[in-house]
Amino acid sequence: MLTIETQKENKLLSVMGTRILKFLSKNPFRVSISIRSKTTSTQYVESRARDPTFEKLMDKYKELLKVISIQDLILANPKNPSLSIEFLSRLSQRLHLNRGATAFLRKYPHIFDIYYDPAKSQPFCRLTDAALDVSHQEAKAIGDSMPIVVDRLVRILAMSASRTVPLRAIFKVWRELGLPDDFEDTVIAARSNVFQLCDAHERNTHLLKLVDGALPSDHFKAAVEDWRVVECCKEDCNVDRTELQFCFKHGYPPGMRLSKNFRAKVKEWQSSPYVGPYEEVVGQKKKSKTGMLASEKRAVSIVHEFLSLTVEKMVEVEKISQFRKWFGIDLNIRDLFLDHPGIFYLSTKGKRHTVFLREAYERGCLIEPNPVYDARRKLLDLVLLGRRGLPAVNSKPHDNSSSNEVGKEDNQQRHESHDLFSS
Repeated sequence: MLTIETQKENKLLSVMGTRILKFLSKNPFRVSISIRSKTTSTQYVESRARDPTFEKLMDKYKELLKVISIQDLILANPKNPSLSIEFLSRLSQRLHLNRGATAFLRKYPHIFDIYYDPAKSQPFCRLTDAALDVSHQEAKAIGDSMPIVVDRLVRILAMSASRTVPLRAIFKVWRELGLPDDFEDTVIAARSNVFQLCDAHERNTHLLKLVDGALPSDHFKAAVEDWRVVECCKEDCNVDRTELQFCFKHGYPPGMRLSKNFRAKVKEWQSSPYVGPYEEVVGQKKKSKTGMLASEKRAVSIVHEFLSLTVEKMVEVEKISQFRKWFGIDLNIRDLFLDHPGIFYLSTKGKRHTVFLREAYERGCLIEPNPVYDARRKLLDLVLLGRRGLPAVNSKPHDNSSSNEVGKEDNQQRHESHDLFSS
């Protein structure tokens, strides 16, 4: 049974609750209750302002990423760069080939060539000469830009307070950073005076570390600082010179409504000081409003610099999140991108969240392209070409498999396929 004291407490709480409800009903505007506008992470993502240019670009990239996945599988065996349709069909679900492997390959005859191997009695796929040429161009561009590639990797490590990141995190973004596929040997092992691999506390995990003394102090300057210099030299610069030292370039999706309150907050944020991505944080009080603002701005500067280091100025949120702990970012990375729509753009196309550095793009293309980016755009051009530019009968004698499973075709078709590809 309840004690007398407990009964009194319950009665008091009940009376207080009733009085509070009555007060709120009679004075609805007297009390301000702070409710988080982004009630759930999903709703926050869905409520963002869309940018048609980036959305159209991601529509194209959805198919390109599938093409690259298959291309990597084909090129995994340099001696015989081909892939059986049967094996690829087993990977259809993982690669998101909704209509099956064969149907996907047939969509892009400028990239994939389906042929029948009589020795193995089954069809295979390989890259066309045009696709192979693009692949060689990309490999050459990466090889020619090796000093830049090394600099990117060093900068990634320099943004970590311990000058260390997990090797598995680098594996996640090796393509985004323009690293060669054998970067462990050609970049890391070949430069033991700069990079060092060491064991982590976790099993089968390695850490990539910057060798002590490999770089002089104050070696790096963030990309945003270059923009500030250019902006400061403009005659029509409308930003106060004293505020410009902490500013980031902003641009918003077309049609996005910017309230007076929002503009005021952005102006306050732009003028607030912060510690740069390559600088050491010393004695920063995160609990104060100023400390929290500085911590958030430093996080923005780090991911801004990270995106600036990528070949295409874009990366999947899941991939960059691998570095969050090592960069000392205590905030949710995805929310950080959504909180700053003038600097970043987040797209959810293709069952993945991809973030773009807004200032690096104009009309869906990089403002300052590089050789690796140019080669990858050529592959995208082949994807967009689809089946255009080919005879109507093209690819029918090449592929003797069904869209679901690779079935056995009659002997006449097999002989036709053999005659076509043996010449």
